[in-house]
Amino acid sequence: MENKKEFFLECYKHGIIKFGQFTLKSGIESPFYVDLRPLASDPKILKNLANHLLNMLPLDNFDLICGVPYAALPMATAMSLESHLPLIIKRKEAKQYGTKKLIEGLYTKGQNCLLVEDVITSGKSLLETIPEIENEGINVSDVVVVLDRGQGGKELLESKGYRVHTLFTIQEVCGILKEEGHLLDDEIARINDFLAGNIVKFEEKKRLSYEQKLAISDHSVAQKILTIATEKKSNLIASADVLTTQELLDLAEKVGPHIVALKTHIDIISDFDMQKTILPLQALAQKHNFLLMEDRKFADIGNTQELQFSHGVYKIAEWADFVTAQVIGGFESLDCFRNVGVVAILGMSSKGTLTDAHYQEEALKIAESHPNVFGGVSQKKLPEELILFTPGVNLESKGDNKGQQYNTPEHVFKNLHTDFIIVGRGIYKSTDVEKAALQYKIEGWNAYEKSIS
Repeated sequence: MENKKEFFLECYKHGIIKFGQFTLKSGIESPFYVDLRPLASDPKILKNLANHLLNMLPLDNFDLICGVPYAALPMATAMSLESHLPLIIKRKEAKQYGTKKLIEGLYTKGQNCLLVEDVITSGKSLLETIPEIENEGINVSDVVVVLDRGQGGKELLESKGYRVHTLFTIQEVCGILKEEGHLLDDEIARINDFLAGNIVKFEEKKRLSYEQKLAISDHSVAQKILTIATEKKSNLIASADVLTTQELLDLAEKVGPHIVALKTHIDIISDFDMQKTILPLQALAQKHNFLLMEDRKFADIGNTQELQFSHGVYKIAEWADFVTAQVIGGFESLDCFRNVGVVAILGMSSKGTLTDAHYQEEALKIAESHPNVFGGVSQKKLPEELILFTPGVNLESKGDNKGQQYNTPEHVFKNLHTDFIIVGRGIYKSTDVEKAALQYKIEGWNAYEKSIS
C-alpha cells in the first residue's frame, strides 16, 4: 500500500478538493471545497482508503462499524469488508413504514461501534448523530475521519470524551499540494486566514468577454453564436411562443436583425409543415444571421430522445442549430445529439422548481464533461468554459400567475455573468415587436459591456 502522500495525490486526481471561492451551506465564503464522494467510484482507491483508515485504529476495541450517511457509507462498507467488522447502517431519519428503524443491521446492546465520517468541520453534526446511535444501546467511543477541515470539530468531540482519528488535515494536504506545485503561496495564506476565523477577501472575478470565450470554446455552435454576438453587438435570443407558421415567420422577419438566435417550441405550431414552416424559417435565419434554437427540453432515455430528435413530424435534427435537454437521463442520454449543440437545463426560473442544489451540482458535472454540451440554462453562475443562457428576462414585469419569475438584463449580466438573455413575452406580446427587440438588444448589450468593464 502506498504511503499517505502518494495516496492523497491519487485521490486528488478525482477532484476531491477544489480551491477558489465557494459558498458553504452556512453562507460563509470558503477558499476551498471538499467532496470525497467521487472516491466511491474507484474500487482500488476505496479499498486503499479503507486500509489507511483501519491501520490507524485499535480494531480489537470495536464490535461494529457505521458510516455517517451518506458520503461515508461506501467507506464504512469497504472497511467492514477489509476488517470483517459487522456493518450497521444509520438512516438519516427513521422509516415511516415497516419496522420504522433508524439503525439497520444485526447488533446487540452494549456493543462498541466505530463511527466513520468523510469530513469533519465544526463537529456539531456528529454530536447529533452519535446520540441517535447510542439511543439504540450501542456504545460509540471512537470516530475515524478522512479529512479534518481544521475548524474545531475534532477538538469539540474530544472535549466531549470521544477519540477522533484523522487521516488527513487540511493543513497537511495543502502542504502536499504546495510541494507538488498545485497551490501558490497566496492561496495558502488565504486558507490559513480562513482557518483562523477571519473573513477572507476574494479578488472579484471578472467575467470573460465574448472574444475571450471564443478563444477557449471548442464546440462549433459555441463558436458560431459568440461570433454572431460580436458581429451584431447583440446577446438577445427571442422566444417565439406563437401558434401558427405565419406568426412564426412574421416574428422572425421583424426580430431577425436584432437577435443571435430564435428560440422555438416547434410542437405548438398548429399548421407545422417542413416545407412551409422550416424552409422559410431557415432562409430568414440565413438572411438575418441568427441561429435556430429548439427548446424541446428533451428528458427521456437516450433511445427515446434519439427518436424524438431525428424522426417524427418535426425532424428536429435536420434544422435546429442547438437544442435544450434535461440531464435527468444521465450522461449517455445526451449522446444522441450529434451535429448540433446542447444547452443543458441546470436550473429553471419558475417558482418552486425542483432543480435543487444537489440536482444542479450533479447536472453541472455532466454538462462540463459531455462533448455535445456547450452551455446551460441556469439562474446562477456557470464555469467559464460553459455558455450561460438565462431565461426569465423582462424589463417591466416581475412575474406572472403561473410561477414565472423575471430578472432585468442588468441583474443577470452583473450578478450571474450571463452570456445570452432569452426574452419571450417582453417581445412577442409587445405592440411593436421590432421596437421591443431593438430595445432588449440595446439594454442587453449595454449590460454586458458594463459587466466586463
